[in-house]
Amino acid sequence: MKQIIFGMGNEAITEGALAAGARFYAGYPITPSSEIAELSSIRLPRLGGMYVQMEDEIGSIAAIIGASVAGVKSYTATSGPGFSLMQENLGVAVMGEIPCVIINVQRSGPSTGLATKPAQGDVMQAQWGTHGDHGIIALSPSSVQECYDLTVRAFNLAERYRTPVILLADEIVGHMREGYQIRELLPHDIIDRKKPTCPPRDYQPYDFSGEEDEIAPLAPYGSEYITRINGSGHDESGDACGRPDNAAKFNSHYLNKFRINQKDIIETKSFDLDDAEYAIITFGCSVRSSKAALKLARQKGIKAGLLQLVTIWPFPKEQVREVCSRVKGVVVPEMNLGQILGEVSKTNPGQIPIVGVNRVDGQMITPYEILARLEEVAK
Repeated sequence: MKQIIFGMGNEAITEGALAAGARFYAGYPITPSSEIAELSSIRLPRLGGMYVQMEDEIGSIAAIIGASVAGVKSYTATSGPGFSLMQENLGVAVMGEIPCVIINVQRSGPSTGLATKPAQGDVMQAQWGTHGDHGIIALSPSSVQECYDLTVRAFNLAERYRTPVILLADEIVGHMREGYQIRELLPHDIIDRKKPTCPPRDYQPYDFSGEEDEIAPLAPYGSEYITRINGSGHDESGDACGRPDNAAKFNSHYLNKFRINQKDIIETKSFDLDDAEYAIITFGCSVRSSKAALKLARQKGIKAGLLQLVTIWPFPKEQVREVCSRVKGVVVPEMNLGQILGEVSKTNPGQIPIVGVNRVDGQMITPYEILARLEEVAK
């Protein structure tokens, strides 16, 4: 059964979370994500779930970590300043390999910035905001439909890979209203974390040996299995361990589990790239202007194509490298000062021109700004 709804991105994110099986939300209202909290406070209790308004964003992420280790799919929503406050406990979720979803509806910064204006400046924060070597999964929707679909996907990835997943939306997509489809999700559409099958006495919550995907089963608190969540260096059982070989093993694991599963995690979308001589590479709300610029460029005889980065982290290096290897130039529109541009430039095998289209004034990049850069590159 499919249902068509006319609504905003933030509403679609909430519906996606509920469809994925999320039943716990803890958060603190902040523009431009507050509609997610508002709708969650209404919808969750009706489904037997729980909504808790916290005193701040530090408490919010701590609460969803606690709910997740108790076995409940959990999420929170915020924007840049709140996301900054979440970084320490985000590191706890990385180290404890705790599934949860953090929704960051980006706005202009730094600090309070322009609280109601859009931006895409939290790309590097999503990967590197919390300290230490580790991997992370971050997805970026460009439409209301993708807000719904990618929220479901975020929960599935969080559960499959025992990791926090960041949905890196933005004010434009979060507050945009357009039609989107809610479909009835079948059992195979929903992923739940692996549960242990060994006898309780043999269970070790961080023992990924013998697991092809390097993901250890996770038992909930309160079950017959003993689960230790430890933010310090720990061994397979969760006991504190400072041995160099153990530290090297687990610190590598926090990155390797994403590397070996990249084919499942990374998603991109292509538009008119088959015969393209020039490419636009972008993400989030900037995809919308880029699609319009693509049409304008084609009308002018410029064979342009578009690569949409749905997965931001892990960065789609192979997909970007493949595009760069067969075009004459690349334009990277983004509402920051070049965060994705830098990543694209690293994958440039032929040293073709790669230029950015950047705005940090709280205004959306227009199709004509992108077209102008395409025309410059195509000269």
